[in-house]
Amino acid sequence: MTVHERPGGLRPKGDRPAGRRPVTVRVAVWSARHPWRALAGWLAFVVLCLGVGAALGTHQATAADYRVGEAGRAENLAAEGHLDRPGVEQVLITARSGPLDRAAAEAAVRDVTARMAKLPEVAGVADPVRSADGRALRVEVTMKGAAADAKRHVAPLAAQTAAVQRSHPQLRVAETGSPSISVGLDDQRDQDLALSEALTLPVTLLTLLAVFGSALMAAVPLLLALSSIAAAMGLSMVVSHVLPDAGVGNNVIILIGMAVGVDYTLFYLKREREERARSGGRLGAEALVELAAATSGRAIVVSGLAVVVSTATLYLATDVVFASLATSTVIVVLAAVLSSLTALPALLVVLARRAERRAARRGNRERRNGRRPAERHRPDGQGRVWGAVLRPARRHPAATLCVSVLVMLGLAAPALGMQLRVLNADSHSREIPAMQTYDRLTAAFPDLRVRHQIVVRAPAGRSSEVASALRKLNARTASDPLYATVRTPLVRTSGDHRTTSMELSSPHKVSSPEARRSLDRLRTRYLPETVGAVPGARFAVSGDVAHDTDYLAHQDAKLPLVVGALLLLTFLLTALVFRSVVIGLLGVALNLLSAAAAFGLVVVFFQHGLASVLFGVDEAATGAIGSRVPLFLFVILFGLSMDYQVFVVSRIREEVLRGVPTRQAVLHGLGASAKVVTSAAAVMVTVFASFMLLHLAEMKQIGFSLAVAVLLDAFVIRVMILPAALMLLGRASWWPSGAGKGAGRRVALADG
Repeated sequence: MTVHERPGGLRPKGDRPAGRRPVTVRVAVWSARHPWRALAGWLAFVVLCLGVGAALGTHQATAADYRVGEAGRAENLAAEGHLDRPGVEQVLITARSGPLDRAAAEAAVRDVTARMAKLPEVAGVADPVRSADGRALRVEVTMKGAAADAKRHVAPLAAQTAAVQRSHPQLRVAETGSPSISVGLDDQRDQDLALSEALTLPVTLLTLLAVFGSALMAAVPLLLALSSIAAAMGLSMVVSHVLPDAGVGNNVIILIGMAVGVDYTLFYLKREREERARSGGRLGAEALVELAAATSGRAIVVSGLAVVVSTATLYLATDVVFASLATSTVIVVLAAVLSSLTALPALLVVLARRAERRAARRGNRERRNGRRPAERHRPDGQGRVWGAVLRPARRHPAATLCVSVLVMLGLAAPALGMQLRVLNADSHSREIPAMQTYDRLTAAFPDLRVRHQIVVRAPAGRSSEVASALRKLNARTASDPLYATVRTPLVRTSGDHRTTSMELSSPHKVSSPEARRSLDRLRTRYLPETVGAVPGARFAVSGDVAHDTDYLAHQDAKLPLVVGALLLLTFLLTALVFRSVVIGLLGVALNLLSAAAAFGLVVVFFQHGLASVLFGVDEAATGAIGSRVPLFLFVILFGLSMDYQVFVVSRIREEVLRGVPTRQAVLHGLGASAKVVTSAAAVMVTVFASFMLLHLAEMKQIGFSLAVAVLLDAFVIRVMILPAALMLLGRASWWPSGAGKGAGRRVALADG
C-alpha cells in the first residue's frame, strides 16, 4: 500500500487523490518506480548539456560590455571615431645583476625591433626608451586592432620575446602589457579552477564519510553535485551567447554547485532515513521516497527558488560581472534542484533495493542458524550533544538571544570601516610572470603606471582648436606633480575630424590617492578650463583609474535598488511559504545579522591584513575589499541562508501543525534537523574555505566570507538566535496564519 505523510503519522493513498499530489512528489514517485529510466534520463541530460555547450563554445564578454559611467562614454566616443586604444606591449631589457651593458642592450633592442616588425599582428615598433637611471631599456610594440582583442593575438609576440631572451642570455628580456597580463590572468584562473576541483572533491568526500560512515552513501551527494556542476557548465556555455561570460562563471559554478548540490542531497537523505527508521522497516523504498519528496523535496524546491530569486537581484546592478555571477549561480542551483528531484529518488531506490536484498540474505542466514534477525531500524534521535547545544536556548531564551545578537553585532562592527576598491594591477597575483615584469617596468618608468585617455567630440571645423586646447592642457599639467611630463604629447584625430584623443600619464600607482586626485583634477578643473572653452566640444576621460572610479560610483548608485529588491523578495517568499509575516521579518533580520558579521570578519582579515599573518595570503589581496565582494556576498548569503531557514522552520512548522506547542515544536524540529544542517554547513565551509588557496584576490575574499558566514549561520543563528526568538514569540511566530492555535487544524506540509 502506498502511503502519504500527514501530521501525526501515515495515511493510505486513498485519503488523497494522486492527481492532487504536488509536482515534486509526482516526479519523485515516477523516478522511484522507474529508477533506471530516471538515471538514464538524467545522465542523458548532463551529456546533452555538455555536448551542446561544447559545440557552441563560450561567448566571452567584450570590452564594450564593461563600459560604465564617463569612462564608458569616452570609450564609446573613441570607438565611433575609430580611435580605440590599441593593444600595447612593452619589452623590458635589464641586466641580470649590476649595471646594464649598453652595447649588449642595444643589440637586444635591434633584435626585438626586427623580430616584432615582421609579425602580422604588429602595427608598429617605437624607438627604445632608456630609464632615468640608465639601468633599463624598453621597446613599445603597438598591436593591430583594439586593446580588447589584443590578448588573443599576443602569443606570437611573447614567442619572439622568448627567442630574443635565448639569444641574449646575459640580459633579462621580458614582455608585459595589458594583453599579456590578461593572458596570464586567464591561465591562472584555469589553474585555480583545476586546483579548486582537486581540493574540493577529497575534502567534501571526507566530510561526507564522517557524516554517513559509509563510502557508498557518501558518494551519492558527491556524484549528484558533480553531475549538476557538469550540466550547469554546459548550460552556461549556451546561455553565454545571450548573457556573456565575464570569465568567472566556472569558478562560481563549482563554488555554489558543490555547496547546494550536497546540501539538497543531505536534506533528502536525512528525511528518507528518518522515515525508514520511523516505519520500522514496514515501508518499501518507493513509499519512503514519496514521504521524503512530500517534505524535504518541497523544502529543496523552496530553497532553490529562494537562491534563484535572491541571486537574480544582481541583474539589477546592470553590470556584466554581476550578471555573469548571477547567471552561473541560477543555472547551477536549478540543475542541483532538478537532480535532487529526479536522479536522487531513483538512486535511493536502487541502493535501498540492494540493501533490502542484502538484509534478506542476512536474515535468512540468521534464521538458518537459529537466531532471531536483529532489528536494524533505529530512530535517529537528537542525541546528547545536540541536547547540550540547544540547552541555553531552551532554558534561558531571552539571555541566549541577547548575548548571541550582541556577539554577532560585535563581529559586524569592523564593517563600518570597510574600504572598497576595484581589484586591478595593484592587486593581481605576482606569481604571473607578466606582473613581475610589470613591477620592474613601472619602477624604472613610473609614467607608465597610469594613463588617462582624453576623448573629445566636436564639430569637424573645430578640430584644430581642440588639438590646440589639448596641447595647452598638457602644458598646464607639466608643472603639476600629479602628472608625468610629456614634452610632445601624441594627439590623434579621426578621419572625419570630429573626434580627437590624447593621453596623459601619472607616475602614481593605480589604486593610490594621488592617481584618483589626478583624475578628479583633470575632469573638474583642467579639462573644463581648456577643452571646455571650445564651442560645441564634449569630452570624457577613460583609463584604468577612470574605470575604477566610475565603476564604484555605478555600483553605489545601484546598491539601494539591489538591496531593496533583495530584502523585499526574501521577505515575501518566506512569508508566503510559511504563511507568516513574523517568520518573514525574522528571516530577513537574521540574514542581515549573518551577512553583517561576515562583512566585519572579512574587513578584519583582509582589509587589516590578518589573513596575511595567519594564512599567508598575498599582500596584494589585502588592504581593501574587492568592490564586488560585499554585494555578491550579501545576495548569495541571503539565498544560502534560506536553505537552513526553510529546512529548519519547515520541521518546526510540521510539529506546530500537529498541534504541538511552539516551544516543544522548536526543540523537536531543531533536534530532528540539527545534525543534517551542521553536516551540510561543514561541507559548505570546507568547499568555500578551499577557495582561500586560489590566486584571484576576489575569490579569496568571497570564499573566506562565505565560509565564515555559513559557519555563523549554522552554529549561531540557527542553533542559538532562531530557537530563542521563536520560543519567546510563541504562537505569535505564525501570525497571521494561526498555525499554532491548536491541534484541530491539521494541514500537511506538502500543502504548504
